Amino acid sequence: AQQAFERGFERVRLAYQRLLTLLVSRRVAFIPAFLAVCLSAFLLAPRLGENFFPDTDSGQFTLHLRGQTGTRIEETARLTDLVEVAIRREIPAGEVDVVLDNIGLPYSSINWMHSASGVIGAADADILVSLKPGHRPTADYVRALRQKLPSEFPGATFYFLPADIVTQIINFGLPAPIDIQIEGADVQGNRRVADKMLNELRQVRGLVDLRVHQRFDYPKFDVTIDRTKAGQGGFTTRDLASSLLVSLSGSFQTTPTFFLNWQNGVSYNLATQTPQYRIQSLHDLENIPITTASATRPGILADVASITRSSEMAVLSHYNIRRVVDIYGAVQDRDLGAVGRDIARVVDANRPLLPRGSFLTVRGQIATMRTSYLGLLAGLAFAIILVYLLIVVNFQSWLDPFIIITALPAALAGIVVFLFLTGTTLSVPALMGAIMSIGVATANSILVVAFAKERLGEHGDVARAAVEAGFTRFRPVLMTALAMIIGMVPMALGLGEGGEQNAPLGRAVIGGLLCATVATLVFVPSVFALLHGRRPAGTSR
Repeated sequence: AQQAFERGFERVRLAYQRLLTLLVSRRVAFIPAFLAVCLSAFLLAPRLGENFFPDTDSGQFTLHLRGQTGTRIEETARLTDLVEVAIRREIPAGEVDVVLDNIGLPYSSINWMHSASGVIGAADADILVSLKPGHRPTADYVRALRQKLPSEFPGATFYFLPADIVTQIINFGLPAPIDIQIEGADVQGNRRVADKMLNELRQVRGLVDLRVHQRFDYPKFDVTIDRTKAGQGGFTTRDLASSLLVSLSGSFQTTPTFFLNWQNGVSYNLATQTPQYRIQSLHDLENIPITTASATRPGILADVASITRSSEMAVLSHYNIRRVVDIYGAVQDRDLGAVGRDIARVVDANRPLLPRGSFLTVRGQIATMRTSYLGLLAGLAFAIILVYLLIVVNFQSWLDPFIIITALPAALAGIVVFLFLTGTTLSVPALMGAIMSIGVATANSILVVAFAKERLGEHGDVARAAVEAGFTRFRPVLMTALAMIIGMVPMALGLGEGGEQNAPLGRAVIGGLLCATVATLVFVPSVFALLHGRRPAGTSR
């Protein structure tokens, strides 16, 4: 078997030698053609798409629902149960592992609850669904629920939150990967611009879960005091406010009272408050008693004040002290870069409509992705320059290191082509793989050029030296490249839990090394023969 392999490999080497001899003899035409093919591969780059990090199937998803503003927590719990039934109808029972509901906010005056899901009141709830191993793709269930739930529950708002830890981290605490933020003191003017932008953003393909985070329709009652009637009854505005506070919120914060149990020595808090079941209508509010030490007789609120219905913001949000209005959104079935470009057009069109003193900023993964891309592309360029200068120091020549790095355009072209063929979008792991492939591609070219220089110094025939270098270094170059490629295959297949995150890195390395190896074996010897054939014999600088 070993001898048969050697005979077959030798036939491949001889065929390669004949091909290399032909290409080196026609290097003036071959080199421009090869470069043209490499450059044409970059025409596929805009079609790759751009993502910050690849999506992973973590086997779970988090659905956030929000009822009508002001919904009581009991009604939110009932709505959550109905939504959970709808989810179980969509997902087979054999695939559901755990369904966990987290409803509302604590009623405590001091809320230490941490939530990154955008909870703003008792009308909000999170439904975490974990699936069993062997389930269908989670994205298919999410896509189906996005279509069915809004039509089945028209009064509620639904959006999906990042369930895996990687997406939560790269969202930097936001409940969505896209945050269009309007900053300014004129909140109502910013709201009008946000509503207009929201309608336009709904037309962007691939942009889902759109909503304005701040609600402006939280119901409230305005109590208008008739000071003349209050004065006639012996009441002040402070008396009315204290009576309302004690009746609706309790007396613990205004007049703390304690009872000491002499038997066990424990102090108990005593609070006076009207039971919630006694206040069920506007008429009950009007009948709240009002008392004061100076009044001649007790009264009720309706005697000295009128109550009207109105609304206010359900939550106040600030960024760097400034009031903000946020438009949140997510991406489905499209890459983040393309969606970001469409969002930028909508944002630029609405920027002149902002009130005076307001600013419009796109935050979230889009801004972070662009910053990371610039850093990694700069790192890629720096790596090429650093490798070139390092080889210059070792070779004591400017020409030979240039010949060595001529394999890198083919490596970058191979990365683009391989990502395109595998349907992989450009991402941070893919750019990291591009940087990794630079080193191996350069190392193989050094083997060829160093040996060609030795042969050229012996007999002075540049074409013969180039062919001999390629023929002699054929096996080491293939072994080095194949070892790296085979090692990256499991990563490129995305095997294991969360393997999709590292798959672009492996695919970029494989694509870059495949084309870089071809360039090292046929293109680099041709460039060597071309550039050294134009130089006088014996020169090395």
